[in-house]
Amino acid sequence: MIQVRLIPAIAVIILIWGSYPSLVRSAGTTGLPPRASTPSPTAGTYLAAGTYLALGDSYTIGESVDPADRYPVQAIRLLNRTDHLSCQDPDIIAVTGWTTGNLLDAVTRLKPAAPYRIVSLLVGVNNQYQGRSQAEYRDQFAALLQKSILLAGNDPSHVLVLSIPDYSVTPFGRTGDTSFIAAQIDSFNGINRSVAADYKVHYIDVTAESRKAVSDPSLIAIDGLHFSGKEYGRWAQLMEPWLKEMLQ
Repeated sequence: MIQVRLIPAIAVIILIWGSYPSLVRSAGTTGLPPRASTPSPTAGTYLAAGTYLALGDSYTIGESVDPADRYPVQAIRLLNRTDHLSCQDPDIIAVTGWTTGNLLDAVTRLKPAAPYRIVSLLVGVNNQYQGRSQAEYRDQFAALLQKSILLAGNDPSHVLVLSIPDYSVTPFGRTGDTSFIAAQIDSFNGINRSVAADYKVHYIDVTAESRKAVSDPSLIAIDGLHFSGKEYGRWAQLMEPWLKEMLQ
């Protein structure tokens, strides 16, 4: 059974819809409604270098899905079972509600040990949700990519950016202006795609895949906001050919 190593991160519980049961992590700031809370561990923890480090927010930590259904875990499982590779369990730095600024602070504090053979980055939905500026997003996303490249042994070819999925297709998203949300997600993705190209890292579009959930409820998690393990499995399938190439 795959066991994910979670790098401790400073977590502060926020209340948007009230208090919720403990899962894995809590939101670090006002973001998409959280579903988790845990005590704050000690900052400055070091972790031995490994195969794959996934950086992100609620999508990467797999809010409201089983830990085995997180997309980094499913991607590694594909490599081990389908491609017969022997990959270590993924390490994850991700908390529901995190913006680029929160993630940048966490990576700086926690000092994960390089090099990883793969580093992935998916973050930005909470920047959009909070109405934070796109200029700030560009600057902080670029800083995160710089750190990601360093964590990948200073090799940009071993860094992967995933686009921000579109939560306007979820029941929660449909309570708002779906056209505005979708346009904003596209705009933020234009930024992360451009920065990814500047730094010559690999880019995978999961946004188009996420939008299929508008007509397929099985792709949405039980909270009505995040995506399901089935949807994350599709992301893992998109990642698998590139991951295989990088790890062979």
